[in-house]
Amino acid sequence: MVSNLMPKSDFGYKVHGDPFSTNTRRVLAVLLEKGLSYEPITVDLKTGEHKSEAFLSLNPFGQVPVFEDGNVKLCESRAITQYIAYVHSTRGTQLLNFQSHKTMATLTMWMEIEAHQFDPLASILTWEQVIKPIYGLETDHAVVEENEGSLEKVLDVYEKRLGESRFLACNTFTLVDLHHLPNIQYLLGSSMEKMLENRPKVRMWVDEITGREACKMVCDQEMSWYGISG
Repeated sequence: MVSNLMPKSDFGYKVHGDPFSTNTRRVLAVLLEKGLSYEPITVDLKTGEHKSEAFLSLNPFGQVPVFEDGNVKLCESRAITQYIAYVHSTRGTQLLNFQSHKTMATLTMWMEIEAHQFDPLASILTWEQVIKPIYGLETDHAVVEENEGSLEKVLDVYEKRLGESRFLACNTFTLVDLHHLPNIQYLLGSSMEKMLENRPKVRMWVDEITGREACKMVCDQEMSWYGISG
């Protein structure tokens, strides 16, 4: 099934980014969970295109992705995912479970935890262990060791939480879980594997969220970005 991945979108959505970028992948995952197509516009990070005058006119901070919906132009991947989830709240996977004020606050809290506690550490590990080798750069093992220790403390909190709830915010898959996916995808097979050995609830959660069809499709660069059928 690739109809949702064709380059042109019924809604006119455009995604400026790089399919290897974790932030771009976060946006692609929510589009796929909602069954939405988009026009992919590649921004070549290796050549520094994200710092070009043309791209800076879209995002003066020079970061991917940028999302366009007509006159609406958004940067910051988590803001983009929330926009899409709100606009298409009745379509596809229900990613914003706002059954009550308590659930809404809990979901918002865990999105903040992902952004400020999990992501900074996971992003460093992804950069050091996965992205640097792609660019032919040497991994700084001291940096890896330091951030592994800090991330393990975060995962200890997750282990306790996942003993109370199937997913991090509530008992259904939400944006909170989706926001974790890009770094987890990259880190599986590296240092994260040993972190999961003594955290069975986190292991179960990781297996469940990475087993989702949208997650698998995001991992396939050609299908998710270029709309090529298998």
